[in-house]
Amino acid sequence: MRTALTGLKVVDFTQIGAGPTCTMMLADMGADVVKVEAPEGEIGRTLGPPWIGADAALFHAFNRNKRGLVLDLKAPAGVAVAQRLAAHADVVIESMRPGVMARLGLGHEALLRAHPRLVYCSISAYGQTGPYAGRAGVDGILQADTGLMGLIGAPGAAPAKVQAPIVDVVTGYLACIAILAKLRERDAQGQGGHLDVNLMNAALALQQSALASYLANGELPQPMGSAAPYSAPNEALPTQDGWIMLAAYNGERWPRLCQALDAPELLADPRFGTSPQRVAHRPAMRDALAERLRRHSTAHWLRVLQQADILCAPVASYADVEQHPQVAANRMIASVADPELGSVRMPGFPINSAVSAAMPHRAAPRRGEHSSAILREAGYSAQQIAELEDTGVLGAASLAQA
Repeated sequence: MRTALTGLKVVDFTQIGAGPTCTMMLADMGADVVKVEAPEGEIGRTLGPPWIGADAALFHAFNRNKRGLVLDLKAPAGVAVAQRLAAHADVVIESMRPGVMARLGLGHEALLRAHPRLVYCSISAYGQTGPYAGRAGVDGILQADTGLMGLIGAPGAAPAKVQAPIVDVVTGYLACIAILAKLRERDAQGQGGHLDVNLMNAALALQQSALASYLANGELPQPMGSAAPYSAPNEALPTQDGWIMLAAYNGERWPRLCQALDAPELLADPRFGTSPQRVAHRPAMRDALAERLRRHSTAHWLRVLQQADILCAPVASYADVEQHPQVAANRMIASVADPELGSVRMPGFPINSAVSAAMPHRAAPRRGEHSSAILREAGYSAQQIAELEDTGVLGAASLAQA
């Protein structure tokens, strides 16, 4: 899939997580993504530790396969460069607070008037319209504001969040889907348009089952640790040396689990006859299962339960994930060569990665690494580029590797 989007030109005015995830996916599939940064660089470069060279590991993880351009959009000449880049682009994507791009002369209305076939995607915290449109927000803020944080953690414990920026990443995936769909529509109808993708909608979409349950019965969900509120057993339980996640709530899996645990009395217990009954009596069910599972190691129970066709997995650390044979088979830990840093490891391309050629092949750009080349492609002469550099429009960092 590395060549699937060859020829697609994308101008990327995003930073941190959601927008860079979207443009990284497009770049992984072959699009030419020009990442535009202010002279000081995007904030994602500073979000460490840990660090890889001078930049945060987070920045490397979200910005592979892109080309880098440093541009001062506070200068009219910098805006003019951005407008020329947009004139040659298929897609413009930005993650400024609503209204900022319009004030710069780079808003969707102005650019679409000039270039009707352009697909312009705006990513924001709450959306481009509505009472919260002007509010800034990041992943954790939207985890809190959409109820997601209220689902996570143990009963009675302090609020918790998903450590990985899951709302950012899912927003990026949704933006990528929206852009590809809009490009398909443009090719059929000849007209581009504006896309409004936001973290709030993505966070609510993540909670489809929990929110649907609340809308159905009006009962507020409570944190349940690892358990699923709609089925049991479907949770992590302690073993002799760790934890095992198991799902044995449907069909014949509950009887097979009882047999594998040598616990016929659980199968005969009327409290545990069906999944809804086990949900109603979850504490008693958990105690009974845990008492048996603590007799042996996680490895022992994995062998026994897998032989009984019980869905199960160890509660893994990243050290375990790094050594996971299926992670290796799926090529989900990838390496990309950096001319100064050597081999940089990161998560791989997640779609069909076992057979796809859409693997990382270019390290995240240094600030302005490709500035001169990008401007030459846009029709600027060497003298014009030199003048932009001399006046600081491209920024000193643009001299790094043109």
